[in-house]
Amino acid sequence: MKLKLPIICFILIGLLSCAQDKNPTNTENEYEIIVSELNIPWGFTFLPDGSMLITEKAGELIHFKNKKKIKISGLPDIYVRGQGGFMDVVLHPNFEENSFVYFSYASSEGDGDGGNTTIARAKFNNTRLTDWQVLYKAEPNSRRGQHFGSRLVFDNEGYLYFTIGDRGNRDVNPQDITRDCGKVYRINDDGTIPKDNPFFNESNAKKAIYSYGHRNPQGMILNPKTGDIWTHEHGPKGGDEINIIKAGKNYGWPVISYGVNYSGTKFTDITEKEGMEQPLHYWDPSIAPSGMAFIDSDKYGDWNGNLLVGSLKFQYLDMCTIKNNKVVKEERLLDKLGRVRCVEQGPDGYIYVGIENLGIVKLIRK
Repeated sequence: MKLKLPIICFILIGLLSCAQDKNPTNTENEYEIIVSELNIPWGFTFLPDGSMLITEKAGELIHFKNKKKIKISGLPDIYVRGQGGFMDVVLHPNFEENSFVYFSYASSEGDGDGGNTTIARAKFNNTRLTDWQVLYKAEPNSRRGQHFGSRLVFDNEGYLYFTIGDRGNRDVNPQDITRDCGKVYRINDDGTIPKDNPFFNESNAKKAIYSYGHRNPQGMILNPKTGDIWTHEHGPKGGDEINIIKAGKNYGWPVISYGVNYSGTKFTDITEKEGMEQPLHYWDPSIAPSGMAFIDSDKYGDWNGNLLVGSLKFQYLDMCTIKNNKVVKEERLLDKLGRVRCVEQGPDGYIYVGIENLGIVKLIRK
């Protein structure tokens, strides 16, 4: 039996809509390009004088000052493979006194072929880095090219949090606290491990682990109003999540998930289980989130308090309106400019966004 054309069109539209993001576009925004001609600006941070330090995933650190790009020397060898390379950057809370800058990157140092996520710090001296010190290195190395993480954030007490993805080994790493990967970690600013970390006294546990059961968190931010650590992470096909991180909690991957395999088959039949945390929010279809920031200034009117999440897949900045720890509304900003990799609020109160193959832009509300 032949289907009539209107019925065929209706079916096709239905199938396509299942795979596409439905968030409405907010047209009350525009942008100004601040730093042009960047490839993959994985992370950036502002120095006290308003200039920027920018990481290029391929292994370059740029100091952007007075509209000029200055290449910084003193980096170690960067293992660039798949999603891995030179990743996040953040200043020590007392940077003006100690000059310490913290980095996440993939390194081939250590046991095994390939590489894994590494956390280090160094002193910034105008055009170069000195006193490079590795604070944490995930083990073992892997030749897999996916799920390195890896965001960095300091909390209000001076602890450094960082994320490492499951490295594509979902059935082994995320649920095992004796293994690295698929975790959120917490260390002191010198790399030592706080004695009140949740698994510090557990035999054979990786004592820097703060929470586990994660897939690939590429967004992390300190909530400026509550002091809580918020993350988001990539799901598979569907099931990207926003979570509030609590000590010792299990966030479920891959035992529970709102996603499926990329082929469409299931790897789990459950979305809830006792002892595992539910996400604050999840996306289906996946938006492929990267970068994360709260609006915490008067530059955007009633947008103050909203959460911003970059979408690599759909190429926009997702503005999430939060009420009572729930996402009640989502809107597209900077729609179709490119793959949004990182988001930061600058010292001037404006939001700055790193976009692949474009650069860093300033978000302006019309």
